[in-house]
Amino acid sequence: MIELLIQHGSTVYQPVLLGGVDWKTERIGTAGQLTFKVLKDSILKIEEGDAVSFKKDNQEIFYGFIFTIKKGKEDEVSITAYDQLRYLKNKDTYVYKNKTASDFIKMLANDFYLNLGIIENTGYVIPSRVEENEELFEMIKNALDLTLRNKKEMYVLYDDFGKLTLKNIQNMLVQILIDEETGESFDYQTSIDNDVYNKIKLTYDNKKTGKREVYISKDSSNINRWGVLQYFETLNEGENGKAKADALLSLYNKKKRKLSISKALGDLRVRAGSLIAVKLNLDYEEILQLMIVEKCTHSFENEEHFMNLTLKGSGFDV
Repeated sequence: MIELLIQHGSTVYQPVLLGGVDWKTERIGTAGQLTFKVLKDSILKIEEGDAVSFKKDNQEIFYGFIFTIKKGKEDEVSITAYDQLRYLKNKDTYVYKNKTASDFIKMLANDFYLNLGIIENTGYVIPSRVEENEELFEMIKNALDLTLRNKKEMYVLYDDFGKLTLKNIQNMLVQILIDEETGESFDYQTSIDNDVYNKIKLTYDNKKTGKREVYISKDSSNINRWGVLQYFETLNEGENGKAKADALLSLYNKKKRKLSISKALGDLRVRAGSLIAVKLNLDYEEILQLMIVEKCTHSFENEEHFMNLTLKGSGFDV
């Protein structure tokens, strides 16, 4: 049983739904979205900014605010609501030093009046950073990318029913299995074309010694297989060149896997950023590994619940 409520001022409505409800999440740079259609009658009064909550079988799924109202034929009204990550599209300029990504997110939440939930400690201290006229989304992505490159740990930012949440992806494992029986159809792709590197080269111009320090980490076997795919970056003061080069090689020295699943049986625990197990037997390859949910759309209609998933190879073997 689904429950959708809209709060307009001090009045709470439970409108008549026309058709289904779609809940969409993406792992990076996009707010959670709820779309639905309601019957416009003489009682219902709604406007942009009204709060929307959505539950299924008393499980909290979405809490956000109306951003778009579209009137269609007769008394049909289409509504798009976003969770509070939508406010991370605001732009600003920040200069900060010696903060973790967690610290930075807490600072932004305080400045923009966002409600905080669990913010796990990302650990890696960013020596200094200048963010000029950037979206808050991009600033946070940069901080989390620096953490990933230096610490080899990935974190996921999302809204948990009205609370800004940050978790290590290792803590977002959902115990389900995606295989040939799970979804109505699937599309699988592997590639070494983007963000795949078998040689890492980092340099640092040491002003004290007047010399350029060079750090290289490489995989000779994959260079023989794929040719040289080199990643290059200049280091900032205070960064550990060898540790960072090794971490980047471990992160990027593997082919990318992408899998799309259509109409899988819905599971409310699954959202963008979740880790789920995948088992597929293809003509040329057997896949058995954990994959990251990059995009997830849950559809609820006529007591049915399905989800469409876009998955990405995580590099963590089952």
